Amino acid sequence: MTPSLFHLAAAQQSAPVTDWAARIGWVVGLLVFVAFVYWLMRQGWKWRGTLQGDLPELPTTPEDPGEPRLRLSGRYHGSTTAGQWLDRIVAHGLGARSRVELTLTEQGLDVVRPGATDFFVPAAALRGARLDKGIAGKVLTEGGLLIVTWEHGGKELDSGFRSDRSAEHAAWVEALTTLSTTPYTTEHTETEGAR
Repeated sequence: MTPSLFHLAAAQQSAPVTDWAARIGWVVGLLVFVAFVYWLMRQGWKWRGTLQGDLPELPTTPEDPGEPRLRLSGRYHGSTTAGQWLDRIVAHGLGARSRVELTLTEQGLDVVRPGATDFFVPAAALRGARLDKGIAGKVLTEGGLLIVTWEHGGKELDSGFRSDRSAEHAAWVEALTTLSTTPYTTEHTETEGAR
């Protein structure tokens, strides 16, 4: 045999055996890390709710809310401090996304959320409405969200809704602005940072 064949014969080895203990260790370690991150996120959500504990209970629908002026079916995307599109409000279930049925009457805005807390915004608490593109974790095309500004517990809030038929949004902005008892200021006409 020639010397080059000796090197080839010496270089041949069996395929490396998979080290299952090391692989299982890595998978378990990764799962523990993901669970820890999830736990931290949940604790942050609870902490935010505790900080917003001064927000009073949400108003409920009156026994006679009046004749409906407008109705809307769609999605509720959350509430934030007015003008601060990333400052999510989580107290009293306002941070939970859900399906929504909105009904506007002379007395106010009835927000019915299957699987989440329903609430009512009296006409006296309405501050206006606008079309926008983002609210706390949800960014859409320009004008894709109906943002309703209202006051609760001495704090102005923005609540984001998206109709199943987005062509309805303009009529809602007009009706809500007309029903608002306090003139809508230009302070909140643009979502800061959502450009």
